[in-house]
Amino acid sequence: MGAVPSTPRWGGSSSAARPLDTAEYLISTFIGDESFPISSDFWYKLLELPLNLQWPPHRVHEACQALARNNYHTRHLAKILIHMAWCLQESISTSSGAPSLVYVKAVNAVYISSVFLKYFIENEKGDKIEDLYLSLDESEPIPTDITKDLNVEDFVMHSVLSFIGSIDVSPDTYLLHLELLNFMLIAMSTQLLSGPSPGPEDVNPFIDAAMSQESSLVILVVRKLLLSYITGPSISLNSASYSIYSEGSQPGVLQRVSSAAANLMLLPFNFLASSSSEGSRSLLADCSLHVLLILSHYRKCVVGNEPITDISNDTTASESLLKGSTHFSDNPYCKALEHATDVEFDRVDTEGNAHAGPVLRIPFASLFDALGMYLADEAAALLLYSLLQGNADFLEYVLVRTDLDTLLMPILEALYNAPKRSSNQIYMLLIILLILSQDSSFNASIHKLIVPSVPWYKERLLHQTSLGSLMVITLIRTVQYNLSKLRDVYLHTTCLATLANMAPHVHRLSAYASQRLVSLFDMLSRKYNKLAEMRDNQMRLVKGNSIEGNGLADDTSTEMHIYTDFLRLVLEILNAILTYALPRNPEVIYAIMHRQEVFQPFRNHPRFNELLENIYTVLDFFNSRMDAHNVDGEWSVEKVLQVIIINCRSWRGEGMKMFTQLRFTYEQESHPEEFFIPYLWQLVLSRCGLGFNPDAINLFPVDPPSEVCT
Repeated sequence: MGAVPSTPRWGGSSSAARPLDTAEYLISTFIGDESFPISSDFWYKLLELPLNLQWPPHRVHEACQALARNNYHTRHLAKILIHMAWCLQESISTSSGAPSLVYVKAVNAVYISSVFLKYFIENEKGDKIEDLYLSLDESEPIPTDITKDLNVEDFVMHSVLSFIGSIDVSPDTYLLHLELLNFMLIAMSTQLLSGPSPGPEDVNPFIDAAMSQESSLVILVVRKLLLSYITGPSISLNSASYSIYSEGSQPGVLQRVSSAAANLMLLPFNFLASSSSEGSRSLLADCSLHVLLILSHYRKCVVGNEPITDISNDTTASESLLKGSTHFSDNPYCKALEHATDVEFDRVDTEGNAHAGPVLRIPFASLFDALGMYLADEAAALLLYSLLQGNADFLEYVLVRTDLDTLLMPILEALYNAPKRSSNQIYMLLIILLILSQDSSFNASIHKLIVPSVPWYKERLLHQTSLGSLMVITLIRTVQYNLSKLRDVYLHTTCLATLANMAPHVHRLSAYASQRLVSLFDMLSRKYNKLAEMRDNQMRLVKGNSIEGNGLADDTSTEMHIYTDFLRLVLEILNAILTYALPRNPEVIYAIMHRQEVFQPFRNHPRFNELLENIYTVLDFFNSRMDAHNVDGEWSVEKVLQVIIINCRSWRGEGMKMFTQLRFTYEQESHPEEFFIPYLWQLVLSRCGLGFNPDAINLFPVDPPSEVCT
């Protein structure tokens, strides 16, 4: 064979060679400087041997470094990836019998590929992904079934996605499915090397290859990933562990892949990548969801004269970019989710907007239930957001469900526990509520659903309260938390916008919710008054020619303007209830009467006077009825409420000014990818234990590791 090295022997002439020695020898040969042809028997020996080496982290690192040094010459990374694709194709073609040797080869190939590909990606110098050398050397003898110009990443991703899309999860295939999902996360982690704004110079060969697959395969993959998430397969593994390396308790280069192969044997049902991750249950389900979200939120920025879907405003663009416009190419996985339909309902598009080509059909009922069970998990909330925001059929399905508490209760509980949640999760949950509140039937139905008890609400016992009242209470509590901790204007606005959408449809709001609503105005008014006092003090400094005082006064005036808007919005909410739903809400009237002094300081405020006129019209009406009512003994809450209820029947709304009914809608920002892509990868790194080199991450800021004192 000339200069081509021969296949390594299985321990020479000694028949006593141990499998451990042979495995060590084959791995050492794989990372060495000798290049073995892709058709060499070496690859079959490597993949057929049970790989059970117990290498510590430093040896794993040294092995990866050795392959990185030699890969330019050997192209062994490309070759192991090609063999991985072949093994998957063989597994697909023989799936009926699932021969054990085919399974062993496929798992080994995927695992070895994951180990070394991850090192190559996270140790790239200057974003030079071409250093992966994902091609065969021109002098390489090529088998007849592949071509010299083979696109390795496309070939590999097609095989990976074909297996995921066509092979069901079973005891024989569970581990292979899991390792393939891990491989996809690693292959797509090239996104971590780029900045948060996708640009035309970003290089993501594997995820780009996934985007180029035929729509029929894309739909199969999205369907299988969703079904894996819905069912959360928990299968007892019958096979041996195929872990190459075991790193013990130390975090290392291969933290993710080693834990998947080794630990799953002990914890196949409930192993959590993030051991305290609430709402998770199956590692395969979690990985399926993460892969689906990364695929569906990916955006590839290209330069050209194609129809523009999203223009980049980057003023620092290179001269070459100025010659053509930049836009995002279509994402087939996102489109598949957006056009998914319910498997139980064959909808006919009456508007003539039928989606061309194959359509994803999934069980909406099962998906609804799965989301309700695991909404405490951030990735589940992202999936629900993606479906509600992008898929009109799923949104309509959710809105007609009579058990909306399935989704709302875990959302409200997560918001109640806001201090334990990330700010991003709070935003996503509030946006979900805002999207739902855009529908009048939703706003009406949540007040008909009665919740027997709310055990997680600790400040007060809530028995037989409506879901709508609980939602009002929780949103106001979120505003209070934001006011004291986060101080985020967007969060305030989203909470108040949702309450404003709900207001005209409020029905029998509970006493506690009504009190909290009036207290919200009082809380915001005290903040407003404090800012007004600060501004007055700062203006006195300005008169003393203090430059610093001038700047502080401007900042305070800006914040005062924001709180003026918030106060007006709360008054609009109260007005909407009094204008459109007063007879149905005696507790709201009682709460306003009980705290009517909080409105007095703002009665002549130019931004509030018109709205307060309506509130005082209501107050005058019911106060006069109270005065005219003879009561034996002291007034009690029950007696006051009885007078209010009786006089609600005679209320005709005389003297009330009609204002335009507020209706807030959610609109996704122009560059949502700048939020979602970094957020998703932060979730993946924290939930899946993918120990990526922090120095290589440019997608989001990484906190430096804290020093441990010994």
